[in-house]
Amino acid sequence: MKYEVGDEIIVLISNEEGRVVEIMSDKMVMIEVRGVKFPAYMDQIDFPYFQRFSKKPVVVEAKRPTVFLDNIPREKPKKSEIKVADGVWLVMIPKFSLDDFNDEIVENLKIYLVNKTECSYEFVYKQLFLSGTNFEIHNQVAGFQDFYLHDIAFESVNDSPSFHVDFSLATPEKKKAEHFETSLKLKPKQVFQRIEQMKEKNEPTLSYKLFDTYPDRPFEDKFELTGLAAKGFKIYKANEARQHLDPAREIIDLHIEKLVDDWQGLSNFEILNIQLKEFEKWYDLAIAHRQRTLILIHGIGKGKLKDELHELLKTKREVKSFVNQYDPRFGYGATEVFLGY
Repeated sequence: MKYEVGDEIIVLISNEEGRVVEIMSDKMVMIEVRGVKFPAYMDQIDFPYFQRFSKKPVVVEAKRPTVFLDNIPREKPKKSEIKVADGVWLVMIPKFSLDDFNDEIVENLKIYLVNKTECSYEFVYKQLFLSGTNFEIHNQVAGFQDFYLHDIAFESVNDSPSFHVDFSLATPEKKKAEHFETSLKLKPKQVFQRIEQMKEKNEPTLSYKLFDTYPDRPFEDKFELTGLAAKGFKIYKANEARQHLDPAREIIDLHIEKLVDDWQGLSNFEILNIQLKEFEKWYDLAIAHRQRTLILIHGIGKGKLKDELHELLKTKREVKSFVNQYDPRFGYGATEVFLGY
């Protein structure tokens, strides 16, 4: 068991410290934070190691203002020295300093877009926290060049930053896709582990690959539909297909009492099957409508439905990332899914 009663912990989403007061199961514990007790999954808390890197005697602003492009000092694009095609990357360079106790801490992360391909790309970049968009820029990065984007304070990693980039070719090609979207979401624990590995291997950066090669345009299989129309089949234009679909939802409540009326006599296996079929239905509609996010309300319980949903999400091509974290509306009983096309 990772935790014991009395262990000091930190809540990853809020960075609040507390302690373990009860072991509920092999996945959940009861914790106490500022006199309030509530259950939490073990992957939503951690030992307070992260503060060794982020805690610093500075004044924390009440609200982080949105940073606009005009307020950011521009840096000239830097040419990569080694021209070996290896995709497009989002690279973070930690800036270290010493605190009052002469311990090494990370002050901020410098964010770069690194193009290790021969193509030049137009891009729309957005960096978001849980509270909303923090930084946005529309620009171009040439082949084998690095483009400085902005800095983020290291303590803001606790707010689970996400990065969204929509690429298009600077010089359009007939056989290539019109645009390509990709996203990245960071968890505080993962960043801490990556910095530990970076220091052990004496590496200068944290690097995340966005894509290897720019995708081709989807193949369009054209065939004659006149004969089908003559036989009474309904023929829709592809660009009008969505208007004939059922409307999609962004928030899906999978509690069994919300799905069927007479559920008390069902077995756990039957209940789970109904919930998963309902998920598949709304997931398919979300993809058809090209939604960007989907919130699945699964509750806390024993975590069986949550575990099954997470395993399914790992197999879905359109799922870029998903996170189960505290939400004022649902507590820890919902998973937010980020989709990309």
